[in-house]
Order: sequence, then C-alpha cells, then structure tokens
Amino acid sequence: MTLMPLGSAESVTGMPDGVLAWTTTRADGSYGLGSVEPVGEVMERWARLQHGLAALRIERLATAHQVHGAAVERHDGGWRGWLRLRGVDGHVTKSPGTALAVTVADCTPVFLAHPGGAVAALHAGWRGTAARILDAGLDALGAMGFPADECVVHLGPSICGPCYEVGPEVLSAVYGRPATGKGQLDVREVLREQAWRRGVKQISSSAACTRCHADRFFSHRGGDPGRQLGVIALQSS
Repeated sequence: MTLMPLGSAESVTGMPDGVLAWTTTRADGSYGLGSVEPVGEVMERWARLQHGLAALRIERLATAHQVHGAAVERHDGGWRGWLRLRGVDGHVTKSPGTALAVTVADCTPVFLAHPGGAVAALHAGWRGTAARILDAGLDALGAMGFPADECVVHLGPSICGPCYEVGPEVLSAVYGRPATGKGQLDVREVLREQAWRRGVKQISSSAACTRCHADRFFSHRGGDPGRQLGVIALQSS
C-alpha cells in the first residue's frame, strides 16, 4: 500500500493503478492563503506537501486561484515544482509525475481518473455544478482520448443536503427550472446524476459532510476560514 503524504488525509480507494487521490483534513491544517493563519505557516504546509509528493515519484503540482466557474486547464508537463494559475476551477493531465489539487471548505472536490493514464481534479460548488464543470472535466478527458464511460468518478468530502439550505435562485440555477422558495441542495447528488447521465459506471462518494463533521473538516458554512486540499496524482513509473 502506498502511503499518502499526509497520514490523516481521507484517501480514495478504487482508483486505477498508479493513481493516488485524497482530501486533507483539519488535522493537516489549512491550505487556504486567505485564512487567518500567517501566510508563512500555510506556505510551509505546501512545501511539506511537495516534499511528500516527491517521495511518491510526483515532481509537479498544479493548482489555481479558483473562481467558482467551469474552466478546466490541461497540463502536459514541462515544469517542475508548483504551478499556480488564476481563473480556473479544474485541471486535467495525462503526464506521469503530476499532481492536481483544488482547495475546498464545503464545495466538492471531484476526482476523475481513467485506467489508461489520465486524471482530473475539479472544484465544484453550486455555481460550478450549475455551470457543468463535471461535464467540462469529462469533455477534457474525452478530447485526450479517454471516454467518459471508462472513467472513475469520486466525490470527496463536502456539505450534505440537510446542512445546505439555499435560496430559490440557487435551486433554479442548479436544476434549470423555476423554484419558489428555499430548499436543501445536495451538490454531490447532483454531480452523481450528471456523471451517470454521461455514462460513467463507477461513481463513489465520501460519506463525510464538512458541516456535520466540523471536528475533521473546515466548513465555510460553519464559519471556518480554513481550506482542505483535494489532490489526485499520476505516479511516474
């Protein structure tokens, strides 16, 4: 068994050979540069993460300043270390030795993988879900020759429906039909349905709610400024 860089992280099982995926927890500390912690402490965590990735034959890390959209960036290698972009909420690669990461607090970290050697990481809040970022991720993999119906999809820890009451404008945006009042929104269930409609056969989900399990995870609704990190990586052979 290959160990994660962080022992307390929630690891994802059922991924293809050579693919590692996990979500950090509160015990691992915040990875959000907008948290109340000193920037130096947060950056030290990122440095430790990169050191841990290197021990797993992963020399590249791609992240972005996220904007709750549906843009997905393709990464073909060509750099070493930490690549930080702006304005995208998803990443895809088929380059071995590359890790993709998204920061989350109640939004869903979505992990996509194909046994042929490709992975994607998506940041899916209600806006990204309404904008069909999952479709964008599957389309990006498809454009690289990895069909959606052969992919594995895992939905990481995020806020559950009973903890997530939203207004009618949010429900209308996500479901594409008029809503007249407030209601509960289970983003992971919507994402699961979207994946199923694309023909994905292997769909799994974390049982953890970031709001219910505030002792383990940061929650924006719970008033936390901290952020978890969802990571998926292709190991080098």
